[in-house]
Amino acid sequence: MRRTSRHVQDQKAKPSPQTGRLHRLLTGLGVLSARPIAFVIFLAYAGAWLAFGEKFPDWHSIATLATWAMTLFIQRAEHRDTQAIHAKLDELLKANDNADDSLMDLDDEEAEEVEVTRDQVKGKTSAP
Repeated sequence: MRRTSRHVQDQKAKPSPQTGRLHRLLTGLGVLSARPIAFVIFLAYAGAWLAFGEKFPDWHSIATLATWAMTLFIQRAEHRDTQAIHAKLDELLKANDNADDSLMDLDDEEAEEVEVTRDQVKGKTSAP
């Protein structure tokens, strides 16, 4: 049964070229939304919306802008935390002679590939 689930995971780890491009695009957009320029774009958009809107900002437009702003703040905080964790883990991998140095580049892979690698690493540590 475990062999079947591993086979299914291996199949999921091989995205089609179109899916691979979509994953790279979405990952890139996620990283870009964590940059300070995203806040500048948000402020420019909000200012234009408020200045050129047909009516005084109603609760819907204010809620929309607040939701977008909070999304950017959360994305920025998550990106910072993730980068800090990666830096710390890379340092630990460099310091441990028994560690697999190829894991330091794992954060450049797609999420599905990371899941497969995590399962492989778990398999190594759980084996008697």
